[in-house]
Amino acid sequence: MMRLLTVICLLLAFSGAKAQQNYAVGTISSDLKARAGAVVRNEELTIEVKALNQVDYRYKKAVTIFNSSADREARIAVWYDKSRHIKSIKATIYNEFGMAMGKIQEKDFKDESAASSYSLFEDSRVRRFHPAVTSYPYTLEYEYEVRSKQSLVFPEWSAIQEEGVSLENSRFTFICRPDFDIRYKEFNYPGKVVESLGPKGEKCYTWEIKNMKALKEEPYSRDPSLSLPSVKVAPRKFTYQDVAGSFSDWKEYGLWMNQTLLKGKEKLSEATLVRVRELVAGIQDSREKARKVYEYVQEKTRYVSVQIGIGGFEPSPADEVDRLGYGDCKGLVNYTGALLAAVGIKSYYTLVEAGDNKTDAIPDFASMNQFNHAILCIPFEKDTAWIDCTSKTAPFNYLGSFTDDRLVLVCTEDGGRLLRTPKMKTEDNLQMRSVKIRLGPDGGLEGEMTTTFSGWQYNNREHLVGEPFTEQLKVLREIYPLNNLEIASFQLQQDKGEHPKTTEKFQFHARDYALINGERYSIILNSINRARGVKEVINRKNEVYIDRGYVDIDEIVYKLPAEYRLESKPTDQILKSDFGEFSLNIRLVDDTLVYKRTIRLNEGLYAAEKYAGLVDFYQRVYNADRTSLMLVRK
Repeated sequence: MMRLLTVICLLLAFSGAKAQQNYAVGTISSDLKARAGAVVRNEELTIEVKALNQVDYRYKKAVTIFNSSADREARIAVWYDKSRHIKSIKATIYNEFGMAMGKIQEKDFKDESAASSYSLFEDSRVRRFHPAVTSYPYTLEYEYEVRSKQSLVFPEWSAIQEEGVSLENSRFTFICRPDFDIRYKEFNYPGKVVESLGPKGEKCYTWEIKNMKALKEEPYSRDPSLSLPSVKVAPRKFTYQDVAGSFSDWKEYGLWMNQTLLKGKEKLSEATLVRVRELVAGIQDSREKARKVYEYVQEKTRYVSVQIGIGGFEPSPADEVDRLGYGDCKGLVNYTGALLAAVGIKSYYTLVEAGDNKTDAIPDFASMNQFNHAILCIPFEKDTAWIDCTSKTAPFNYLGSFTDDRLVLVCTEDGGRLLRTPKMKTEDNLQMRSVKIRLGPDGGLEGEMTTTFSGWQYNNREHLVGEPFTEQLKVLREIYPLNNLEIASFQLQQDKGEHPKTTEKFQFHARDYALINGERYSIILNSINRARGVKEVINRKNEVYIDRGYVDIDEIVYKLPAEYRLESKPTDQILKSDFGEFSLNIRLVDDTLVYKRTIRLNEGLYAAEKYAGLVDFYQRVYNADRTSLMLVRK
């Protein structure tokens, strides 16, 4: 029986590695060509744990590119650093008929720094290659071997990662010593893992996927990774940069973080302790103390990425951040927590997967690579505040769409706890605009506009804060597509109180806004905030997902030219659907016309068959937003 298991393990891990593949495009089934810009012909990932500080990776992939839209699938990038060494790397390009066109050796790969533009300390580098092929279709086959000195983090296996790519075959094999225990979690995997033993008792786990059709891109869908097959693997015991540890759940993870990576990092100089205590002297309310400390950190420090050694997981000491005036998210969170502790306020280091997509930590599977950011949790007697210590401009207790409404890991003294960050309600995500416009008899206009943004819309103008006036004008002309728009003055103010809001004010004028044809004078009533249509999708598969709701209210008051009168008042409209509501109200008072538009979009997950209703709703809003006003000469 042992011999049989050994043979199975070896066959699964290495079968096909030396076999000659047929990459002729004609052998691809028509089902896999449908909707595909590329087809993964074969993919093999083998991870072998030989020791806690020695893990070998063998990766081989062949992908056929049908057209330029899928060129990204032919980009090769293999990173390395002091703990991760590339042992070999090579590639071959094949033409449509599966004949080799050229071989790419290791010397042909570019060797570049992988440091980001905002990083001062990052020791990662990357080997890159992108074939300069313009004759389609073609196939790129590449393979590499990497040796890593850590057994804490293993890459997730995901057979397909995005729309427009189909798959013939993908295999993932994980091999480890008998005394190396792993945990794994399968997502949307249709089969069952094959477990076997190697010649020396090595444990072997294999997952394989065949013949997956390309996903069709469908608007208002959740992240494709939530519905595609994938496998996550995590160790029970590990080592990373000479730091050893173990955990099997989130509570143990949090304890390991506190005891190994955070302990001893909170020390501050006596001078800093005196300074921060003086800063909050006389303030009795703990929340106001915390706000004062946060604003101090924002003013004193700036964000710089630190990714050297275990710096990708371990924060810099608080006194070092204090002395240098900069740090990464981990260092700034640790520093802010140390300052708060100095004035008697408890806070907790918190890990989160940040980004506009709301990504939860997996409740029943603890692993190190589920997070890309750190924030701070501050529990008070009646509520909890959350702060992002990397932002120099965010209000206290405001996370925005970057880290809102998701499960995060809070590292408490009793271990890790999964908590959900605050969710912004639809009615609080408000954009409210008031516009006054005076129409001239020559078709020109002049006016002033005031808009307030709150909830997640608070950041709608964040990219304009602190920019020169000339740069602000360029962006405003893109936001407000009025013909011949000229802006005379512009102001942007941010209220960072308990209910943050941004206020935008500007004065403007434009020539030839109205269309004058003989005795008639016409304008589009809404040139400021128009909805776009939504693409129709036949035979939709995905549920309809609206990740964040919002409310927009626009009121435009038009002073009509004295030489003209209204021919007829446009019709008011009220639209209701499962996804939201829209109303358009127009009223005339003497020579003043008031146009009021309100739209509400509701957050939620809806059945795929309801998508046609969303298309219809947006189409009717689209049409209403292009309502015209016709005047005739008196």
